[in-house]
Amino acid sequence: MKKLIAVLLAGAMCASLAACGSKAEEPAEAPAETEAPAEAETPAEDDAQEPAEDAEASGSEASGEFTTVTEGVLTMGTNATFPPYEFYDGDVIVGIDAEIAQLLAEKLGLTLEIQDMDFTAIVTSVQAGKIDIGLAGMTVTEERLENVNFTDSYATGVQVIIVKEGSEIASVDDLEGKLIGVQEGTTGHSYCSDDYGEENVVAYANGATAVQNLVSGSVDCVVIDQQPAISFVEANEGLKILDTEYVIEDYAAAISKDNEGLMNALNAALKELIADGSIQEILDKYIKAE
Repeated sequence: MKKLIAVLLAGAMCASLAACGSKAEEPAEAPAETEAPAEAETPAEDDAQEPAEDAEASGSEASGEFTTVTEGVLTMGTNATFPPYEFYDGDVIVGIDAEIAQLLAEKLGLTLEIQDMDFTAIVTSVQAGKIDIGLAGMTVTEERLENVNFTDSYATGVQVIIVKEGSEIASVDDLEGKLIGVQEGTTGHSYCSDDYGEENVVAYANGATAVQNLVSGSVDCVVIDQQPAISFVEANEGLKILDTEYVIEDYAAAISKDNEGLMNALNAALKELIADGSIQEILDKYIKAE
């Protein structure tokens, strides 16, 4: 079953990364990991002049050759309706993914540019060369790997179930025959369709709309990532998250299969940011320990 496979994949990830929310949306009324070894050494200036093979052990300096859509710019595609990973603070897109992308861009000597788009357009935009990376609380799946590459994982996501207070749904075992709301194109959409049948799944453009339909009684529950789920429940009285996990999965950045150099450079930078605690610091900033 896909749920078992996802759990095994997540177990291979850094155990201390905070459990986070696949693609979700900004709440209807609001928005708003690994124990590090010694701090990564900064490569000496002379190292930057070494060939890529010699620089391979030097973290982000080991980027080798890569190209970006716009010279000097790292263009990130996201769907900014997924707090705390990406959401709007006024006119600015903020959140975990936005801050991680900023640090990655700095490691590579690039300026970050973020483009907001439909979640379902992110992978195709990476494929078409319209953006450099897709960073959107995106789970690594076999289907997506057919079209794009992924960096190493930087966080763990948990799919959960939102219901109304007093609902007869108490666990995953109670979803059979129920009408399940999901966000279109997400892993929650895929899992629920496979497990309970397309006829029992209603896909909405975003998580907020799915939750609104739960409030109105159009669906019996919503399956969505944990962190956005927390925001939605806080913003909508009478809802709760079941104390049960549906699926655990890994988040990573999507990159074109034609730009292996960029993937290697980002992985080297990501390794440094995990080692020096920067990634965990960002996760802790947005995801409070229970």
